[in-house]
Amino acid sequence: MQKIGFIGLGIMGRPMARNLIEAGFSVSVFDINTTAVDSLVADGATASTAAEMAKSVDFIITMLPAAKHVRSVLEGTDGVFANAHSGLVVIDMSSIGPTDAQAFAEEAKKYQIATLDAPVSGGEPGAIAGTLSIMVGGEQETFKQSLPVFQGVGKDVVLVGGHGSGVTAKLANQVIVNLNIAAMSEALVLAAKAGIDIEKMYHAIRGGLAGSSVLDAKVPLILDRNFKPGGTIAINMKDLTNVMQTAHDLDVPLPLSSQLLEIFHALKADGKVMNDHGGIVQYYEKIANVEVNRGDDNE
Repeated sequence: MQKIGFIGLGIMGRPMARNLIEAGFSVSVFDINTTAVDSLVADGATASTAAEMAKSVDFIITMLPAAKHVRSVLEGTDGVFANAHSGLVVIDMSSIGPTDAQAFAEEAKKYQIATLDAPVSGGEPGAIAGTLSIMVGGEQETFKQSLPVFQGVGKDVVLVGGHGSGVTAKLANQVIVNLNIAAMSEALVLAAKAGIDIEKMYHAIRGGLAGSSVLDAKVPLILDRNFKPGGTIAINMKDLTNVMQTAHDLDVPLPLSSQLLEIFHALKADGKVMNDHGGIVQYYEKIANVEVNRGDDNE
């Protein structure tokens, strides 16, 4: 039985770790949230530390908010690198920038550790269902070795290229997803202000070219005024910040993404940063003085 260490048991990490347990792996877990650790231990995991995992498991997965958090568990005397056995594979499934992913890969080589950057798409529903799309960067041999692990948490798994390629693909994914939500939000607010039935409009357009996974995932929640996060504005704001940093490094102007990043900052200032990113619609609602909801309730 292969052994996996899982570090980071948040909205995404907890169901992913649970799926690995159900897939038959021996799973050790760590998070600063002891309640999350306890819930996974009740499901059959073992509580551990990064250093203990590094000495005993075959794979370590990190699923953390930002590069600084990944660095904090990989580096230092109590980190993964300093305590790892030769042959350990570290899979970072966090959403970070390509520069950081490449730096972690270079540092890992000094300790004879293989790494993959493997961010995911699919949100909390995909994490729970085990149907995440996984974009992987790294060596082909390491990818083949790790494929059974990926198949324990995801459905579509693609090796995009070398180190940093997975996170670059995720940044591109986030541009498409979040701008799609923003475009949808503009359309919904326009229709709401015009006074038409939003739910009927949604069913009228979803089968055409305007139809999308974003439309189907977000419109019903917006109509229910449900902004409980699957992916928070805070997380997506961090991702778009990474997008813009990478774009600037590559001399790639991204005017729409930069505008949306400012909208995220406006939502943060308005106290909505922990809402689902479907809550982008609230920015447009506020400036148009209208609310997108069901039936005759549009104001």
